[in-house]
Amino acid sequence: SMSLCDLAPAYIRAISPYQPGKPISELAREMGLEEASIVKLASNENPLGIGEQTRAAIESALADIARYPDGNGFELKDALRRRYGVAMDQIVLGNGSNDILELAARAFLGPDREAIYARHAFAVYPLATQATGARGVEVPAQDFGHDLDAMLAAITPLTRVIFIANPNNPTGTFVPGDRIEAFLGKVPDDVLVVLDEAYTEYLGPEQRYDAIAWLSRFPNLLISRTFSKAYGLAGLRVGYGLGSAAVIDLLNRVRQPFNVTSVGLAAAAAALFDDDFLARSYALNRAGMAQLTAGFTALGLEWIPSAGNFVTVKVGNGAKVNQGLLRQGVIVRPIGGYGMPEWLRVSIGLESENTRFLEALPVALG
Repeated sequence: SMSLCDLAPAYIRAISPYQPGKPISELAREMGLEEASIVKLASNENPLGIGEQTRAAIESALADIARYPDGNGFELKDALRRRYGVAMDQIVLGNGSNDILELAARAFLGPDREAIYARHAFAVYPLATQATGARGVEVPAQDFGHDLDAMLAAITPLTRVIFIANPNNPTGTFVPGDRIEAFLGKVPDDVLVVLDEAYTEYLGPEQRYDAIAWLSRFPNLLISRTFSKAYGLAGLRVGYGLGSAAVIDLLNRVRQPFNVTSVGLAAAAAALFDDDFLARSYALNRAGMAQLTAGFTALGLEWIPSAGNFVTVKVGNGAKVNQGLLRQGVIVRPIGGYGMPEWLRVSIGLESENTRFLEALPVALG
């Protein structure tokens, strides 16, 4: 007979869950290692932690932890309004930018609808799409990145959402802003374009573009950003979406009323204006990127030039090399699930952490 779980929608039963980076505590248990000796370069976290202003905001927010957070997130939205010149009704807050992606899918997708995303793009796009019963349309990559012309060509009358990550995770590829702007001009206005800019703070000055300035021209644009990467708040889960008031209104209808914690709201509002911490994070990332890629060159390894805070390197048998690194207490990210079984994604850490990884890599390569 049919069990309860057999009666769940087939599109839910078909989902294979997102595989997060292995926690330090788990590896310590598995390998009998000291936690302090383990280097985690798996989840694109900020190796500097958080800034002092942010820490102070967290400490003062703890006093009110027995109360519900502000469900409207006034303080953080007001900070974003001041920082970016957007209206309050153009901002939705999320439990990480992951939540923004899920809200977009829930508001605009469903059975008999389609979402478009690129091969090797962030795993949450197909997951969020599948969870609504919509059809995911994966467009082949071009040099591991987004082929915007092919994505345009994939649009049908059933298309409701297009996901674009810029820079893209896990490949680090980057599409120049003028190409995205031209793309937006060609997308039908009844298709939502979700521009996921989780790593935008790591772009070099010559790569920077202002997607927020496009919002007035493209009411079907939703920009998704996060405090998990450059701002160092991955554990507090704070992201935001910027879009037209009409799109944001729909996202707020499916949003959990208290989706961002009080501590997260306070921390993000402080972090947003800590320019010194952001500059230090950017500089550390640039230096670490140079350190890792020089190490790869010395080992004769190919890597994908990256605009993020991680770099993807070709190692042959990714699963095997990953195990060899784990045995040495170094955690990176295997990306076989992204159709890249010969590659590993390595987050950029402190200089000492990068060194540990570069010393462990030749041993793991055998």
